[in-house]
This record gives sequence, C-alpha cells and structure tokens, in this order.
Amino acid sequence: MEKRVIVFLIVSLAVIIGYDYLLKGMGLLPPSEPVQVATNPSPAAGTGKLAGGAGDSAKAASGDPVSSMNRAPASSGNATGAASEEQTVEVDTELFRAKFSNRGAVLKSWELKQYSAAVEQGSPPVQLVYSGGRFKGPLGLVTGDQAVTSDLGSALYQVTQDLSHLDSAHPVGHLTFRYHDAQKNVDVEKELTFHHGSYVVDIAIRTQGLTTPVDVTLGTNFGIVEWGEGFIGLMGSASLVDDKVLKETPDGEAERKGDVKWSAIQDKYFLSVLMPQKASAALAKKEGDKLVSAGVRFATPESGATMVMQLYAGPKEYDTLKRLNVGLEDTIDFGWFVFGSWGLVKAVAKPIFYVLRFLYEFSHNYGITIILLTMLIKLMFVPLQYKSYKSMKQMQVIQPKVLALQTKLKDDRERLNKELIKLYKDHRVNPVGGCLPMVLQMPVFVALFNILYMTIDLRQAPFMLWIKDLSVQDPYYVLPIVMGATMVIQQKITPTTMDPTQAKIMLFLPVFMTFLFVNFPAGLVLYWLTNNTLTITQQVVTERLFGKKWQVAAADADAVTGDEPKEPKSSGKRRNGPSE
Repeated sequence: MEKRVIVFLIVSLAVIIGYDYLLKGMGLLPPSEPVQVATNPSPAAGTGKLAGGAGDSAKAASGDPVSSMNRAPASSGNATGAASEEQTVEVDTELFRAKFSNRGAVLKSWELKQYSAAVEQGSPPVQLVYSGGRFKGPLGLVTGDQAVTSDLGSALYQVTQDLSHLDSAHPVGHLTFRYHDAQKNVDVEKELTFHHGSYVVDIAIRTQGLTTPVDVTLGTNFGIVEWGEGFIGLMGSASLVDDKVLKETPDGEAERKGDVKWSAIQDKYFLSVLMPQKASAALAKKEGDKLVSAGVRFATPESGATMVMQLYAGPKEYDTLKRLNVGLEDTIDFGWFVFGSWGLVKAVAKPIFYVLRFLYEFSHNYGITIILLTMLIKLMFVPLQYKSYKSMKQMQVIQPKVLALQTKLKDDRERLNKELIKLYKDHRVNPVGGCLPMVLQMPVFVALFNILYMTIDLRQAPFMLWIKDLSVQDPYYVLPIVMGATMVIQQKITPTTMDPTQAKIMLFLPVFMTFLFVNFPAGLVLYWLTNNTLTITQQVVTERLFGKKWQVAAADADAVTGDEPKEPKSSGKRRNGPSE
C-alpha cells in the first residue's frame, strides 16, 4: 500500500511539473476547433450578431454607449483644423492616464494609477501599452487594401477634445479623431467616450469609401505587464465567440468567426479587451517569442455605417469584470491546473474566494487572512482527518500480522488476498481509509492553490517583516525552509507501515517540496506552512486522546479472533523485509 502511495506522489509531481511543457514541446496540444487559420492576409468578410450583454455591461459601467457614441462630440476644446504636425492628447481619470497620438489615431500610453509597477515606494504606475511589436499602437485600423492601411496608420488626424481631466463634476469626456483623403475618397472618424470611475471606453468608428473588411487591433502585448510562466493560467490572446472561451494563442495568425463577444490580450493580473457589436470575427496572432496581438474584424462597412465597440484596459478584478456581463470574469480561471479546467475545482474555488475577501474586510492583511482561511478549511475537514489518522494508526497496529501473512503466503496470492480481507474485517480496518479523505480534500486544496496564485488581490499585498509582497517568492527563503521542516516533523509523527528503506526514500519528499516551493509566491507557501502546522497539532492531540484507545481495541480484536500479535521472525542480520 505504501509503495503505491510513493509511486502516486512521484508520478503526480512529475505530471504537475512536466505535462504541459512536454505536450507543447512535442506539438501534441489538441487544435482548437473554433479557430480557422488565416491563409489570406486580407481580412475576410463576414457577418455577426449584436454581442449579447454588451448593452447591459455598458449601462452598468458607463450608461448607454450607443446613444453616447452616436451624438456629435462637443467641439468647444482643441480643434486642430487641418493637422500639420504630430501631437499627443492626454485623458486623465482617477483610474488611468491615457495618451493618444494623432498620427494614426492610436493609443501610445495607458497607465493604471491604482497599481504600481513594483512594491517599492515611488515606483511608477503599471503601463499596459507595449512599445515594440508590429503595430504602432492599440486601436489602429487595418484593411484588406495595404495602401489604405498604410495611409490610415501614418496620416495625421484632426483632433477634437472637450475634456482632458475627468472627475465627479465632469464625469464624461469625448475625444474624436478625423481623417479625410480626397484623392481616394476615404473618410474615417474615430470617437472615444471616457467615463469617470470606469476602465471602459466607448468607441464608435465611422467610415466612408472603404471597400474591404476592417480590423480594429489591440496592438502588440497591450494588457501584458509581465509575461510569466507558471503552473496555472495562460498568457496571451483570449476570445469569446459563440459562447466558447478560447485562451490559447495560435501558432501564426488565426480568426474565429461567429458571434464575437470579446477579444483580449491578458497576463496573470491585467488585460485589454475589445467588446464589439456586430463583429464578424475575433483575431489573434503570434508575432514572435512572447509577442502576441489581437483584435476584432468587421465586415465591409456600408457608407456612413458605425462600428461600435467598447475597450476595457485594466486589472482582472473579479467584481469589475463580472459587472461587464460578458463573461470576462472567466479570464480569471480558478479551475486551471496544468492543462484544462476542472469544473469541480472551479465550483469550489469561487465560494472560497468570497470567504477570502470577506475575512480580509476584518483583518486588512492578506497574510493573516490566509492563515484564518486555512484554519477554517482545516476545521471543516477535522472529521475526515480524524478518520484518516485512525485508519493509518490501525494499519500500523496490525502491520506485523500483515507482514507475517505476506511472508507465509507469498506463493499463494489468492489465499493471501482472502486472508488479508479477513484480517481487515476482523479488526474493522479499512486499508484505503488513510487515502480516501485526502482524495476528498484535493479539490479544496487545489482551488485554494489556484486562488492564491491567480487573483490580483494578493499582488503587492504585504504580510509582515520582510514579506512585502505575497504574490512573489520569499526573498530570503525563510518560509519555504520552515515549511520543509514542518513536513519532516509531520512525516515523523504520522503512523506508517513502511519498511526502513521506504521511510528513507520518503524523506526526500520534504527536500523536493522545499526546492519546489522556493519559487512559489509567499502567499502559497504561507498557506502550506499553516496547513502543515495545523496538521501536526491535530495529529499530536489525536494521538494523546485516542492512540491508546485504538491499541486496546486492536488487542480486544485479537482476543476475539484468538490471534496473538507476534513480530515476524528474522534471521540474524537486519533485512528490509521479514523472513520465516
């Protein structure tokens, strides 16, 4: 039984660490059916339906977008007339500071004022716009006519802006870019509406003279602050088409045709996303190593038609994304674990996440909150842990009889199994009783692991002393080392039926786990350390209260069956197994 446990632990860790990387390296990841690889660089025409929930989300965040987009923008501000030089236009709100260039009418900077790039005081705010890549900036336009695309990307647009700073007294501001090419008879007007207290920007693009479908791009890596590699979650492009979420960047260029709800670029904590109305396809492209772009495609616009969409560029705050009502909260994947989503884990994770935030309302320290949450979960599983410990203790008591039977009947497997079953039955011992409670607890442990790894709530959250950020590793490795020590203590006091050789092998597990957890966020290590400490306490208390009682019960069972517990004979030298 113990050999199987060892093999199970080793294989599980190997799968956790190497499975995803092995599949990617061998090219065995299954293709996503909704994706169609683009073979023609020109955008393909298509039709789409109004993205369900977009109107509701806009109302929740910023009022009715369609009515605000279709009205004429106020022009009491800085109308440039015929643009003759490049200029930068700024929009400042309490949440972000955005800068646009009139060359191509693209976004040049998007700073999140509520989030800093590093935990150190005076660190600059998080910047979501990537300076390199194929595209000059987010919100650029691409058409099937390369000459027109080049003109739209390099031309100087006329700019009209009514407000550059938004506050409670001035909650709505408009910024409009206009372009006119008399020779090609092309007109473009791009109107953006900003709202105080919201990361959502309403966008309306009106065109004339365009004869091919139009792509609105998010540019390169817009929304990615740090390209992390880890066990959970995916970095890169994501989209929701026909109510199917795809969080996988294609190798090359791809489009997903259908009812497009949104197309995004995401990292662990931040994302940018376009939420269109009546788009025909969601676009994604891998431009190079850790370089991706995304966007949405509109069918060939009719003369004077308006392409309506919304832009969200900000943190992956669960409540904020949930209020948009388009399924963006699924980008925080509580069910992700190595490869694929576990529905059971996701169902367990969300209630735990709510409890985590509820406890934080009282503690105002996520380190203390993690400790309190671990204690609550441990209390929930006290009955299961009791049964598990009792089963292991009973197995330890009858282990000499098990070894004696295995030695005596080693050449008769059928009779051996019958005798073992009879032995377990007489002593009322369940041989898998020690493992079953662990299996039942796994969804909760994995769910909590995911929550502590994925949620932005722990980003730059301090604990105490040297732990200034629970989302990064312990800089001095104190927590992982102490955690490893608690694992050794836990192994020493846990009842076992292993022989000495197996016990020595198992001592490598704490060492391995310590090295593994060195690179894990401090919040995760704190959770595991707290859980180990509580387990040790529970085992000590259980042993003192019930240990002798179980031994007496085992002796009574021997008396009823007429057996006498005897140690198996040995032959002089100490051997790994008993001999007659």
